[in-house]
Amino acid sequence: MKEEIRAAYNEWIAKATADPDLCAELEKIADDEKAIEDAFYRDLAFGTGGLRGVIGAGTNRMNVYTVAKASQGLANYVCGHFPENARKIAISRDSRIKSDVFARTAACVFAENGIEVEIYRDIMPTPCLSYAVRHEKCAAGVMVTASHNPSKYNGYKVYGADGCQITTEAAAEILGEIEKLDIFMDVKTGDFDALMAGGKIKWIDNQVYTDFVGEVKAQSLLCDAEVDRDVAIVYSPLNGTGRAPVLRTLRESGFTNITVVKEQEMPDGNFPTCPYPNPEIREAMELGMQYANATHADLLMATDPDCDRVGIAVKNASGDFQLLTGNETGMLLLDYICQRRLSLRKMPGHPVMVKTIVTSDMAEQIADHYGVRTVNVLTGFKFIGEQIGMLEKAGHPEDYIFGMEESYGYLTGTYVRDKDAVDASFMIAEMFVWYKSRGVSLLDRLTELYETYGYRLNTLHSFAFEGPTGMDKMNSIMDSFRGVLPSIGGKEVKTLLDYKDGLDGLPKSNVLKFLLADGCSVVVRPSGTEPKLKLYISVTGKNFDDCRALEATMVGSLQDFVK
Repeated sequence: MKEEIRAAYNEWIAKATADPDLCAELEKIADDEKAIEDAFYRDLAFGTGGLRGVIGAGTNRMNVYTVAKASQGLANYVCGHFPENARKIAISRDSRIKSDVFARTAACVFAENGIEVEIYRDIMPTPCLSYAVRHEKCAAGVMVTASHNPSKYNGYKVYGADGCQITTEAAAEILGEIEKLDIFMDVKTGDFDALMAGGKIKWIDNQVYTDFVGEVKAQSLLCDAEVDRDVAIVYSPLNGTGRAPVLRTLRESGFTNITVVKEQEMPDGNFPTCPYPNPEIREAMELGMQYANATHADLLMATDPDCDRVGIAVKNASGDFQLLTGNETGMLLLDYICQRRLSLRKMPGHPVMVKTIVTSDMAEQIADHYGVRTVNVLTGFKFIGEQIGMLEKAGHPEDYIFGMEESYGYLTGTYVRDKDAVDASFMIAEMFVWYKSRGVSLLDRLTELYETYGYRLNTLHSFAFEGPTGMDKMNSIMDSFRGVLPSIGGKEVKTLLDYKDGLDGLPKSNVLKFLLADGCSVVVRPSGTEPKLKLYISVTGKNFDDCRALEATMVGSLQDFVK
């Protein structure tokens, strides 16, 4: 073991005494060199996604010390960029293990640095944090969450004054401040209750939450349309933050026949019935589908723990529930929004839809059909939020009508600058009853879209590279992809788009997009929040069987690159 790793461990044994759980863990791994190395070989990475990692002891873990150090770095950044009367930070948290502890830890650091702190009393979704930052005119915001990761993870998302997750430039500057600090000597902190009593930390007024729900309900496009809102809906918050705001929004809007998955209803950071609480995967949706079958429901919706993503399942012709992909739900929403806006004469003069470069290109075809301009951005909803901000600065925020990413994130309004599963759940329910009242299922409409624009299959394949050498391995793989690659799965590579130096006005990013013959494509990128390399494959064909066969061939030809 390297001497500096052992020295770091010994220092933590002596000084990391604030959390008894950390003391116990440090003692437990005393003779486990591999465990010590993994916990201390690096500082937990801080980037545009903030922090995210396994909960535990060490510099490479999520704990009160790494959270406090990141908070001190953010405090230094805010104090260096904002006048004293504008130094305010909003904080929210999800239901994860130690989210409450980490939120209070951050609040104490900010308050001790002379920054006004507003914190939600109860767990609240990520979009509520984005909303509070803007509503309360904060300099920054912090959301304590690890999104859809397993229960052993937690995280720390940082937001700018615009309500978007921080930019690459801001993240680099904050990281610079963090790296200057000694984790035990340079962090100001205090007692939460004393700081609250002294008025340096305040609870966010409940009216802010009520206003947020009002903004979501204002997105309605049903108006006076004749629909039956008494459809049977099953909803699961996957033991996260969605329960209160999603149910409140739906019920106040007339959707009252809602069954909640009991085992996944209440906040629980252990996620006992869905170890991977991600609505993108079938295992997380399985219990909800059982409920939907038992209650003869028409629609299943599930939101992830911080309620910024939503997945759905609908009944097919055989009576079974079929999961829709993030692309499919997004395309249905885009088509519905365009239809209704045109019908209601609510389409702006120069409508804009924003999507990420890994999201299905079919969405752009749908937008073109309705005369809507598409803006493509890098992966990450903050880039969609930035586009809303640009429209706002130009004086035309109303031109934004929809934003989507393939990973189940959607937003119809400009009131927040991050994906919002409260809004998305509400709009999906509206879309569902609008079609159902006209004798059309969502699968019927999806089939019509494929028949109009061509069959397309979009898949995501992730490859994990954990440990000290993981990032080096992923970078090596990315470099190998940059070599000569004439074809993928028999499809000729027409164009290679390399975003490492910036492209099409987008920021620099370690992303490659291969444009292939016949409208197929492959995108390769390292994840920004997990030790994974991701391959996004998009294929077109005469039908779904044709698409599946081609996709399998393409995956086979790519696997040698990611070993």
